Amino acid sequence: MVLSLVSLCAREVVSDHSSSPCWLRWVPRELYRPLLEASFTSSRPLAVGELVQRWPERILRVGGRRKRGQKSPNRLCIQALLLAVVRGLSDQGCALQALDLSGLQGDEGGMGDPMGGWSLTVALCTMVVQARAGAQRAQRREGERDRKRISALEREKDVKRERGDRKRGKEPNGEEANTDNRELVVSDRERMQSSGVLSEEELIKGVRRRMEVERKRGSIVMGVAGSRKDSEEKDVDSDVLVHVRADLFVNARSWERVRAALTTAGPLKLQCRYLRVEEISVSSIKSLLELLPQQGLLGIDIRYSSLGVAGLAELLPMISTFPALNSLRLHYCNLDFRRDHPGQEEALRDLSQGLTQLQQLQRLSLTALRLPGQLRVILSSLPQPLEILELPYLSLSPADLAYLSGSHHASTLQQLDLSENRLDEITLPSIRRLLSQASSSLQHLTLSGCGLTDGLLGLLLPSLGMCSSLKSLAFALNPLSMAGLLDLLRTAVRMPSLRHLLYPNPLEDYQPGLPVLPSSAQLLDWPLDEATDLNTTSSQLNKVLLDSGRSDLFLTCDLLNYDKDLLD
Repeated sequence: MVLSLVSLCAREVVSDHSSSPCWLRWVPRELYRPLLEASFTSSRPLAVGELVQRWPERILRVGGRRKRGQKSPNRLCIQALLLAVVRGLSDQGCALQALDLSGLQGDEGGMGDPMGGWSLTVALCTMVVQARAGAQRAQRREGERDRKRISALEREKDVKRERGDRKRGKEPNGEEANTDNRELVVSDRERMQSSGVLSEEELIKGVRRRMEVERKRGSIVMGVAGSRKDSEEKDVDSDVLVHVRADLFVNARSWERVRAALTTAGPLKLQCRYLRVEEISVSSIKSLLELLPQQGLLGIDIRYSSLGVAGLAELLPMISTFPALNSLRLHYCNLDFRRDHPGQEEALRDLSQGLTQLQQLQRLSLTALRLPGQLRVILSSLPQPLEILELPYLSLSPADLAYLSGSHHASTLQQLDLSENRLDEITLPSIRRLLSQASSSLQHLTLSGCGLTDGLLGLLLPSLGMCSSLKSLAFALNPLSMAGLLDLLRTAVRMPSLRHLLYPNPLEDYQPGLPVLPSSAQLLDWPLDEATDLNTTSSQLNKVLLDSGRSDLFLTCDLLNYDKDLLD
């Protein structure tokens, strides 16, 4: 990555924190962004804090999709950013009104000490609560100043009243006494003005304004977001100084902190773009959804929660109330459908009815859900064709794949994940038909761990080669020989849009003893043969690339670090 001259200069400027008082007051607003990026890149939390506290624009976006090789921001830099946002609430030089941290979180424990999704959520919620506490302290201080002003005004009234009484009384030298009284009144008035005490009219206006603010805040009823009236929401928003948008990660340990932040009215208001919940009950998920603002939620990701078919059917009507929701992901949620259990047929009908209400859904991810033969019930209920469909570890039946290949979703799919669904001669015609239907739209395809042998691959390659828009192809953990792998690569180099191929280690690279048709789990755990020169495989693949002139096609067998999202 080639850095611009501005970026290089920005890194040099933020490298010495002792010089920040010299340049910070004179830096133009156009340079705040490159300076902040340089501070994140160089892990300079003090510079991050000073820049954010004086942020000159209404909107600050930090995060988003990272480029290949770009690291997540350092944990200390993120903490400095959050603290600076709170300090900036009382800084006259800060114009910040909207903070967007969507996509900021990194992988917990990754290189460079990034802040993961759970840690970031807890830090954000703590920031919201602290900002509210700070606003309350400032409110109490302002109230104390008002009381002092009222006391000073009352003392001034008493002094005027006493002087008026003396003026109306009998004095031996009335004219001189009146003159002295006028001079004393003028002297007192000047003294009151010099001490900072407001005039009576100005003070009364200030007190009335303060009472109106207190009356407005007292009328706000804290409760469930879904039950708030529109007028109450407007009152709450009128007190908000900065709207904070982020992705939230909620589990049993962070649930109370998140609820406190979402029910706290103060200068910071937390909004959620993508919600991820893990290992919490259906009732807790419902309570959380009730607290979230209706606008702005794009996706819900539920993991390791024992929902069941009935629990998911119970959640769907509430999920459908979010108008912008376009992504629903369910991973290991124990959706076990068994016809012999009482009430299962009725729960499945409720599930189907709930799915019909997801009007904007574009992405559906179902991982390890035991719903054999029920794919038609789920997908046919969706009113709009999907663009992203992920069905790993679903044990899809031939009927499921046959329905999918002829459904209204097939021609619009941009991303398809069928990994760990075993394919054979019976299901292969459905897969070929599916690829034919999606040939012009499909950009990312994952067929890892599908049990594709050399023979099955040979039948699939003609249909695969028709996918003219395909950018990434994942084929890991399939039992291919070196000959089959070379056939796969020869097809891949003829696909002009393909940029990333995740290929499996050929069977020749494994130690002896591997079964004739090994499963994906066996291929994952079986050791590679140290006596085999692994560079031989790479050299043969690179020779095919070189002969085809495809230097833009990236090959890898690293399953753990494969990330197709870095392509866009």
